[in-house]
Amino acid sequence: MKIIDAHVHFSEIDSFRRTAHDLAHIRYTYEGLEQEFKEANVIGSVGMGLEESNQAAFPDHRAPALMGLNLPNRPQTMGICIGINPFALTNAALEELDFALKSPENVGIKIYLGYYPFYAYDDVYKPVYQLAEKHHVPVVFHTGDTYAENAILKYAHPLTIDEVAVQHRNVTFVMAHLGDPWCLSAAEVIYKNRNVYADLSGLIVGTSEKVAKHLKSDNPYFDHFKHALIYGDSYDRYLFGTDWPLVQVKPYIEWLGGIIPDKFHQRFFHDTALHVFPKLNQLLK
Repeated sequence: MKIIDAHVHFSEIDSFRRTAHDLAHIRYTYEGLEQEFKEANVIGSVGMGLEESNQAAFPDHRAPALMGLNLPNRPQTMGICIGINPFALTNAALEELDFALKSPENVGIKIYLGYYPFYAYDDVYKPVYQLAEKHHVPVVFHTGDTYAENAILKYAHPLTIDEVAVQHRNVTFVMAHLGDPWCLSAAEVIYKNRNVYADLSGLIVGTSEKVAKHLKSDNPYFDHFKHALIYGDSYDRYLFGTDWPLVQVKPYIEWLGGIIPDKFHQRFFHDTALHVFPKLNQLLK
């Protein structure tokens, strides 16, 4: 089966590089990614735009208003979700975003809830949603636990997406990580709102041995996640993603493949990503 990884990182972020080396035993390079994708039959991906300034680590208020992917040799079949720094979101930056979204490679927009202290429904993001609707691209939110100690969790709770989904019915929204650990709340938001999806990336960080531990039937650690999937009953609105380089691709595929019912595998691992990110179809050609 052909697979699309709808949530990867391909940016020069110090914490990602350290995690890739120390915890996941991953080569955080173009060559390392290509090897993992080849072994797992991943034919396309979506990279989440993210950058650090020269002065501080992410989340950094001085990062560019529009954040991209800055590791060398980005794969040709990797679309970009342009990352947004709300502190730098001037009128000029919005004009730049409007122009950038015309490019086939820019397939969506990424908003880092929690990392930046704004709710999804705050006014600063409303022009972004208007541009998403204009260009027919989705908005991906970070939701749930954060990978930075100075982030603030209340801004990343998945229930905050409900208000945005109601106000912007013509925009497709994706909750990254299914709001983990608030997966049940995220499942309810998806169940209620036809324009909300979720990727299941980043639920495990580390080595294939760590993934194997969660494959054991007597390990209750992810019972909350499995309960949410059943409660939401929305398998057609979940996307596969890894959060690479925070976890190895193939073991993560095998882990989620054992949780998602077989009859939904084609949608989950491939088709829904093309529906949510329609511009990916052009890149894959």
